[in-house]
Amino acid sequence: MSKLRILVLGAAAGGGFPQWNCGCPLCVRARSGDLTPQSQSSIAVSANGTDWAILNASPDIRTQLAASPPLHPTGPRISPIKSVLVTNGDIDHVAGLLTLREKQPFQLFATAEIHSVIADNPIFTAVDADLVPRRPIVLDTPFELVPGLTATLFAVPGKVPLYLEGEDVVTDLEGEQTVGVELTAGDRTAFYIPGCAKVTEKIAERVRGAELLLFDGTVWENDEMIHTGVGRKTGARMGHMAMSGETGSMAALKDLEIARKVFIHINNTNPALDPASDERKQIEAAGWSVAQDGMEYQL
Repeated sequence: MSKLRILVLGAAAGGGFPQWNCGCPLCVRARSGDLTPQSQSSIAVSANGTDWAILNASPDIRTQLAASPPLHPTGPRISPIKSVLVTNGDIDHVAGLLTLREKQPFQLFATAEIHSVIADNPIFTAVDADLVPRRPIVLDTPFELVPGLTATLFAVPGKVPLYLEGEDVVTDLEGEQTVGVELTAGDRTAFYIPGCAKVTEKIAERVRGAELLLFDGTVWENDEMIHTGVGRKTGARMGHMAMSGETGSMAALKDLEIARKVFIHINNTNPALDPASDERKQIEAAGWSVAQDGMEYQL
């Protein structure tokens, strides 16, 4: 019987934790060893423990792979990584493709729109298309991600990557630019949604009754980057909903009979990074947990 295995390679949002240029109290504590550092958001999935897919190739992928024995090469240029899937064109989700340019065959899955973003940047020609075929995926259409594991991409509200923003930015676009992933192995199902601006009724019904949900935990409250003095953008402006509040993700995803709810893609300003914080206590009281690098889930 297929067993769905999910490794958390990176639990932090773009920039990681601590972020290189940030001296906020949380980052200072992470550098001192008081809090556990986290690398940038990425997971690995498998149904047989032999063939693996990477979901989002973060800039930290080299060290993430080195820290994950199931993903180590089994011989000269023989890798268990058979495919990579990216959920949007953000730098923290595609930059790691350049680390994977070492003449290694694997399939690259994304929507046609995300593929076009990659194709329009000539630096990604370093990832040899003869060895790494680009596989465009139609939304709501199941496909084999790796042997024994089926994935289905679905639209979630979000925005285009920062480097493609124009003067007018729509932060809750629904289309191919930001997707969630439904993962199925046998009768086991999990969802990975690292970026989401709003939980729509369609998304809520899709994840209802799920065995595992890994969901966007970028910010605890919408304006935390402003009041911590590290930036001028709200979570909503970045295309991420807050965890807390009446319009937050904990409220939006309650009463959906989800067995395990896990926050991932957590910004360095988010107080939930501190296991002893009041915010973490509220998260746990609501039936959620917070992902950390190196965690594994088996279904």
